[in-house]
Amino acid sequence: MRIYERVMATVVACVLLGVVCPHMASAESSVAEQASWFKKKKKKKPEQEEKSKTDYEKLVEGSKISKGMFTVYQKENDFYFEVPTSLLGRDLLVVNKLQRVPAELNEAGVNRGVNYENQMISAEWDKASKKLMFRQQRPLPLAPKTDAIYQSVKDNFISPLIAAFKIEAINQDSTALVIKVNDIYDGTETSINNVFTNINLGTSAIKNLSRILSVKSFPNNVVATSELTTKVTEGTTSVYVTVEVSSSILLLPEIPMMGRFDNQKVGYFTNPLLSFSDTQQGTDTKHYITRWRLEPKPEDREAYLKGKLVEPAKPIVFYIDNSTPYQWRAYIKKGIEDWQAAFEKAGFKNAIIAKEITDSMQIDMDDVNYSVITYAASEKKNAMGPSILDPRSGEILEADIMWWHNVLSMVREWITVQTGTVCPAARSVQLPDSLMGDAIRFVACHEVGHSLGLRHNMMGSAAFPTDSLRSESFTSKMNSTASSIMDYARFNYIAQPGDGVKVLSPHIGPYDQFAIEYGYRWYGKNTPEEEKNLLFDFLSKHTDRLYKYSEAQDIRDAVDPRAQNEDLGDDPVRSSLLGIENLKRIVPQILQWTTTGEKGQTYEDASRLYYAVINQWNNYLYHVLTNIGGIYIENTTVGDGVKTYTFVEKEKQQASLKFLMDEVLTYPKWLFDTEVGQYTYLLRKTPVGKQENAPTQILKNAQAYILWDLLGNNRLMRMIENESVNGKKAFTVVEFMDALHKNIFGVTERGGTPDVMERSLQKNFLDALLTAAAEPEAVKINKKLADEHFLLDHSTSFCSCHAAEQRTLHEESRMGAPRVLNFYGSQLNRISDAISVKRGELLRIKKLLQNRLSTSDTATRYHYEDMILRINTALGIK
Repeated sequence: MRIYERVMATVVACVLLGVVCPHMASAESSVAEQASWFKKKKKKKPEQEEKSKTDYEKLVEGSKISKGMFTVYQKENDFYFEVPTSLLGRDLLVVNKLQRVPAELNEAGVNRGVNYENQMISAEWDKASKKLMFRQQRPLPLAPKTDAIYQSVKDNFISPLIAAFKIEAINQDSTALVIKVNDIYDGTETSINNVFTNINLGTSAIKNLSRILSVKSFPNNVVATSELTTKVTEGTTSVYVTVEVSSSILLLPEIPMMGRFDNQKVGYFTNPLLSFSDTQQGTDTKHYITRWRLEPKPEDREAYLKGKLVEPAKPIVFYIDNSTPYQWRAYIKKGIEDWQAAFEKAGFKNAIIAKEITDSMQIDMDDVNYSVITYAASEKKNAMGPSILDPRSGEILEADIMWWHNVLSMVREWITVQTGTVCPAARSVQLPDSLMGDAIRFVACHEVGHSLGLRHNMMGSAAFPTDSLRSESFTSKMNSTASSIMDYARFNYIAQPGDGVKVLSPHIGPYDQFAIEYGYRWYGKNTPEEEKNLLFDFLSKHTDRLYKYSEAQDIRDAVDPRAQNEDLGDDPVRSSLLGIENLKRIVPQILQWTTTGEKGQTYEDASRLYYAVINQWNNYLYHVLTNIGGIYIENTTVGDGVKTYTFVEKEKQQASLKFLMDEVLTYPKWLFDTEVGQYTYLLRKTPVGKQENAPTQILKNAQAYILWDLLGNNRLMRMIENESVNGKKAFTVVEFMDALHKNIFGVTERGGTPDVMERSLQKNFLDALLTAAAEPEAVKINKKLADEHFLLDHSTSFCSCHAAEQRTLHEESRMGAPRVLNFYGSQLNRISDAISVKRGELLRIKKLLQNRLSTSDTATRYHYEDMILRINTALGIK
């Protein structure tokens, strides 16, 4: 029965029963009204009701919603972005970071907070295909929009499309598009998150073992957190690897920050952009330094330009991760805020601030806008300070400093080995928090410097005279061991007992203040070109050696002896001799300083300290080695009257060779014939377990590497270049080789009997000559062995920013930009005097040994016969 008929039947029944409806004027009118009312209330079927809703309404209904740059909808396990059409075409930056890692990656130093991939993208609405497209937005080369060539730039530098999304819905006024984003975050496709390739696993995510954990939206970014799993197979072994990652899409400023030009006299990381213009007669690349957008507030700009200190419109804020041990937080905070003094030189007060993350803070650390010092529970002995850049301008948008826990063991060794003779508190296994905290402060300060855009400045240590580092008044006045915290200058190992030196650690120095002022002073100009003359005038006022800059060099083939890792002072020979004097005081105390009184204590702590002393000694050797074949390299400009290249003086090279012959090309009994060596060898972890290396084995290795590096063709060819320029004023290769020969084969020349260690040294010298002089057809040699230094490759050195392995964790290895002088080449090596001199020395040794074969000592005769056979084999003599 239809609804209308059912209503009429009910009304009739009521009348017959004498029931009167109080609301009826008459039965007829009542029935009509009721029938009309029920007709209006007629219910729709569910499927009809669903059809009347738009796709947008269906999607929104019942969804969890997170509002921000994009509105995020979650329906069960599906995630959607509502992308405003106003953001189409805007530049967006994808920032991908690790949030949780397994033990396998932890062991490799790949930890929480590591930024493994960045790229710029933009979104486009393809109405024909009803898709939203993501384009990898590569920065266009610079070109004036009014120039004719501008159109050609746009036509010849198109950016690729990398992803396409079906448009699931459009909102009511067509101002937003909705797309489903599961595939780009659950590991299905890798257009904006290719984690396993970027951490060098080279595998793919397993779909049913990967999932999206959350997606959040903030005012200028949206971040998805995912748990992704892959399977890695090596040989017959397979292991599953699960990582938790965050992938953020950050809205870049609509107007990029004005760039500032790089200059070779100041060490900043740079953002290079190709440049075109109609007026060019060739292409050009403009290098913008990387820096934060630090500007005075509009109301303070006039006061700032008059020289008053003002607060920036937006200060730089670092948050200290709440997993950081409580006792170190104040020291890390101090290391960060030490930079305030440098920013004051640039006109800003309170420009950089450190905060501890507390539960009461109304912040979400998933928001990519927050810069964090992340503390990683890891065995890695390192720290690093990378930053995230706007690729269009070099603006630093955010920085995450990585702090690996075991860096503490490294700084503990530095403190004891470098200051133990002048600081009694440093003479124990467990150091007081005050000493450890000060070291943590300077490591944090160094890494923050990188996050401000600064490169290493290895010239900083050479700014201070060696003997001045023994002066209490000088060190107190400078309050540092070098002119720059960005050097690898450590604690004051030069100061001797009785000098009274109190300042033993590095701090912000004159160069750092100069560099920050160059990068951050605000001039109120509209283009980089308008600043050029102002910056040149600034640089011309800072030509003292306190402000000199040079990047890191290859430790084993450094060219400029002033720019080295781990060194102090301006005289490598004297600095190293003073350092060795302190080591000689430490070695007899190793057992005493490492004995804790704990029952059952082993000698592992003694071995650790002994190894640290040997590594320190080895550093001193290489600081001096660089003088031989060395060249002072200056950052010069036209008209400044300074020579760009000057060879190290002959007397310094000769003194350096004498140092090496006295300190390593001999048997340093003080270091290798010790009491501690009777109780423990040098313990070293290897993939197959712990090794116990005999001290003499370490010595023989150290001698081998020094000789390999002394006789390397690069060094000898620089010496030959010096001779061609300076003639007899140069320290020639022949003089150099003759001095080595007389030192190493002196006992044989005199008709004496070399002992075991002398025989080993002679073979090491011969091996180095063969390694450096050999042709492929002459002798088989292990070049790989010569390329990997036994001590240097395992020595303590923080800041992995410069390390080759970190290339996988950043878009580029931006931490090093050494100048490369090239005198070399495979053809040039073959025809150089370097080969002639080495072969001449081999023949000289052979002749000497043949004349001494009649020796009555059997071991010595076998030794000489063996070396003659090796020479014959190498030179093809039958």
